Amino acid sequence: VVYGLDRAKVAIRKKDNCILVEGYTDVILAHQAGFENVVATSGTALTVFQLKILKRYTENLLTAFDMDVAGDSATKRGIDLAQLQGFNVKVITLPEGLDPADLIVKDVKEWEKRIGETKSIMDFYFDSALNQFDKNTADGKREIAKVLLPVIKRIPNKIVQSHWLGELAKNLKAKEADIAEELAKVKIDGYSDIYGLEPEELIALPPKSRKELLEERLVILLLKSPASLTIIEKNQINDFSPQIKEILLKLKEKPTFDFKTSDPAELVNLFNRLALQAEIEEVVETSSHLSPRSSRPATGDGTCSAIEEKEIQSEIQCCLKELSSLEIKKKLDKITQDIKTAESEKDNKKINELSQQFKDLANRLNNLQ
Repeated sequence: VVYGLDRAKVAIRKKDNCILVEGYTDVILAHQAGFENVVATSGTALTVFQLKILKRYTENLLTAFDMDVAGDSATKRGIDLAQLQGFNVKVITLPEGLDPADLIVKDVKEWEKRIGETKSIMDFYFDSALNQFDKNTADGKREIAKVLLPVIKRIPNKIVQSHWLGELAKNLKAKEADIAEELAKVKIDGYSDIYGLEPEELIALPPKSRKELLEERLVILLLKSPASLTIIEKNQINDFSPQIKEILLKLKEKPTFDFKTSDPAELVNLFNRLALQAEIEEVVETSSHLSPRSSRPATGDGTCSAIEEKEIQSEIQCCLKELSSLEIKKKLDKITQDIKTAESEKDNKKINELSQQFKDLANRLNNLQ
């Protein structure tokens, strides 16, 4: 639930913004002090369900959360989700060691002042990272980029993304082309942890890319036919997204690997979902008289027949071929941008090198067709 919303919704509509805090004590003291547009997530991260409720009243969120910008916190993921849902997110910065309830009790005027001095979420991320690390050292630049590049990568609007890319390049005194190259290497996880969400909430999740769908399909096929793991070479796995890569490496090492002992929870949830999908497909395929596979000889021990193995391996090859094609196209797009940069810098040597790389990749792509 969104705690306090029954008392806050009129004020939220009137002010066209909602102040989000973590605890119910923060809400109670804020309301007593006259700040009636305050609600709490009751110590949990923001969920799609909560965001859908809040969007009925406003698209402007002011957060007063304790956030570790350098960590992969649930709070940070909740704010990512809010941005993807189209919310305008700003941050109320609090004195160190104080939560909203403490500040209201200590100095209500200071709380009011802080509300009037909110920062955009991107300004907050930049300020926090630049204050936490030394932007004048190589190590500091690397850590700042490590924090900010995934945040920039998640920005759906390419024009806005380009703006913040330029800001990062300016702060690190680096070439924008170099920052863009590092951004292209960043891989961000999707929303694999979907347990507990209602069907309408699942619809609200960002659509999966072609690559995500192919990777998940590949794992499902391998779970149905563990013997087919030998088809995939270890060097092919490097281009997969982090979680799928980890699943494939563990399965290649031990096809019966117990993912219940794995970390993080998102990896376990992703594997469980794909394993369940594989089981469902097996049940449907063996029980349905309408299925093309209904006439196949059953082995009776839960494994695939020779005919099924051959068909699964054929589909695996198709998935791998398509994934390779997507990866090459991605590299070609990157080289195209690099050639434009080299042309603007009149670096003929670089242009020739990149042109040759483009030609080699284009030939590889044609061979896949």
